[in-house]
Amino acid sequence: MRPSAPENSGENSGGVHPSLLERKIIHVDMDAFYASVEIRDNPDLSGRPVIVGGSPDSRGVVATASYEARNFGVRSAMACSRAARLCPGAVFIRPDFEKYRAVSTRIREIFSRYTKLIEPVALDEAYLDVTDNVDGLYAVQIAKKIQQEIREELGLSCSAGVAPNKMLAKIASDLRKPGGISVVLPAQVVEFMRALPLRKINGIGPATEQRLARHGLRVCGDVWEKTAGELAGMFGERMGAWLADRSRGIDGRRVQTSRERKSIGCEETFARDVTAPEILRQELAGVARQLAARMEKRELSGRTLTLKVKYADFTQVTRAATLDGGGVFSGGDAGGIYAAALGLLEKTEAGRRPVRLLGLAIRVVSRGSS
Repeated sequence: MRPSAPENSGENSGGVHPSLLERKIIHVDMDAFYASVEIRDNPDLSGRPVIVGGSPDSRGVVATASYEARNFGVRSAMACSRAARLCPGAVFIRPDFEKYRAVSTRIREIFSRYTKLIEPVALDEAYLDVTDNVDGLYAVQIAKKIQQEIREELGLSCSAGVAPNKMLAKIASDLRKPGGISVVLPAQVVEFMRALPLRKINGIGPATEQRLARHGLRVCGDVWEKTAGELAGMFGERMGAWLADRSRGIDGRRVQTSRERKSIGCEETFARDVTAPEILRQELAGVARQLAARMEKRELSGRTLTLKVKYADFTQVTRAATLDGGGVFSGGDAGGIYAAALGLLEKTEAGRRPVRLLGLAIRVVSRGSS
């Protein structure tokens, strides 16, 4: 039997939860941003599979890939060597972050024509609060104008989600990529969320998805059938309450025009110095899993990963990488974190010099309300 609408969905405006009537949010997500900039600047690449990242014969990872490459199964954070096997005809290009940052600045200038409430999430995506915009336009009108101006002025494509809050807008922006606009009105939220896989909610990674599935929770409607007490018993009071709200499309986070950058990390000091490469890789994988679990618990995500290596003589080195792609370094994504960390480890003397400590940290660029 299909679950009924959530009991706490509100009694005003036809059952719409009050929090869904307050704001008009747009999530703008550039389509295959790095690859699209490279193709724009080199028209000979048009129609070809383009991969921005490391060399195909290195341990580097994919930063982003054109849709032609994605058709072969290439994804962000994938090892470039594997991407080359999946897509033998791909063109590999090393990222030019200076160029991408310059383009991103111009994109944000376009956003600022309509609102001052802009929250950049990365170079290629941002939230806009257009509830009280300068021209008094509907949110959908603004989204269309932004798409048009980005296309005409920068020669690039973006997708947009329009909704009453950040969570819904982000989910919506992914529905009609590339180049589409998806709208979720307040009165549509219940039906929109009912059959939505829980994995689509930002903050639910692969590990949490598996944990939810063990309790028979796979789509948002499944959560509605559980009482607050049952959810608290399964996941704890805090996560249970968070899950109940998110499954109903409720997200009270505001668009933040400035965000405090923090980092989250963990490290492992070995009982004995380690030289064997296979053991170092195993230990690094364990640190990556710990970091992913901490991020998932705190609903954090970030784009810059830093590896710390302390040698037996106590000298210390760090290596860092900033990667693109939705959720490359997100809670629960231990595989993506490990793949990037392994590439950084290869840039050190670990394995040639004995190591006493390995650590990983991610600079946070987004955070949930929990």
